[in-house]
Amino acid sequence: MTLASTASAHPLAHYRQEFPIFERKIYLNSCSLGALSQRSRAQLGRFLDEWDARGAAAWYDAWLARLADLRQAYGAVIGAKETEIALHASVSTATAVLGSGIDYRSRPKVVTTSLDFPTIVYQWLVKEPTGVELVVVQSPDGVTVPVDLIAEAIDERTALVATSHVYFTTGAIQDIRAVAEAAHSKGALCFIDAYQSVGQIPLEVHATGVDFLCAGGLKWLLGGTGITFLYVREDQIASFEPTVTGWFANARQLEFDASAIDWHESARRFEMGTPSLPAVHTQLGGLELIREIGVPAIREVVSGLVEDLVDRARAAGRPARTAATPEQRSGIVTIPSDDPDRDVARLAEYGIVTDARPGHVRVSPFFYNTVEDSAAALDVLKS
Repeated sequence: MTLASTASAHPLAHYRQEFPIFERKIYLNSCSLGALSQRSRAQLGRFLDEWDARGAAAWYDAWLARLADLRQAYGAVIGAKETEIALHASVSTATAVLGSGIDYRSRPKVVTTSLDFPTIVYQWLVKEPTGVELVVVQSPDGVTVPVDLIAEAIDERTALVATSHVYFTTGAIQDIRAVAEAAHSKGALCFIDAYQSVGQIPLEVHATGVDFLCAGGLKWLLGGTGITFLYVREDQIASFEPTVTGWFANARQLEFDASAIDWHESARRFEMGTPSLPAVHTQLGGLELIREIGVPAIREVVSGLVEDLVDRARAAGRPARTAATPEQRSGIVTIPSDDPDRDVARLAEYGIVTDARPGHVRVSPFFYNTVEDSAAALDVLKS
């Protein structure tokens, strides 16, 4: 497939030329790792040139300012303030800090679901020996978890509800505003893993009412590995003093005073150590594209690609495991397979990049894909 054959396929298809991988492959695996853009490569080159030319001197008038730029850019994508954004290396480090600042003495329960990514569950599973009670709400259909079931698990002993905006297993979109309301009605806090939504699903985080939300560069924000963010609602910041921390959480960071920590008034009090500058720069390049296009425009295109893929899979006799309605579906489509690893390897032989999950081949079209990409993948699977 050539770029020329897809240039007018949908309003965003011309952005395909920003991603060199399409010169060699059909890339349908953005829910594992977003494709590398020329803009991210250019930003990374900028950092390497500065490192080479200036060394550590670049920290003070360039790199620290870029960390602030990244907090602002992350905030803009979700409708948050820069002061509500903390930078992290992964969801694991972000949840470790968050989890360390919660008082479980009178509220020992944490509610999550069976469809959430294991990182979320693990963070509180390992706290069970300290008295934390983890409640995992089961999915009745393996696709989504009704908010009513989550609400039934929440009571006056619940400290936190931790769940996903988009389930990584099925791509089903959850009503996180309803989840937050259910949590708050019992006096609990609400944390949302939005790694599989931010960048492909429009989100105004203040309107949702959630207290905390995490996402990052690996997938739909086109920033690669090693960079995430934690949103902390403004009225929650001052009440937290994490016991897992680092020097970036100190408001007087560059005074190097080890006698006491003076917590940042912003969400930076949830940060840890020095961020990975290569990851920061690649993320700045990816966010430049996301903000230039706009997430609503991305959502419109991805929704069309997903519905086409769902229809093709059904016609091929391999109906996808997805949410019931288009409004509940994201850019993640799982197609049943009796040997996912075999099928993914077979697709790779044809230059088509997908991923395997238990019992399914996972396909994730993004704005740089076209219906021809999905058709090619389904042709291989049919054969």
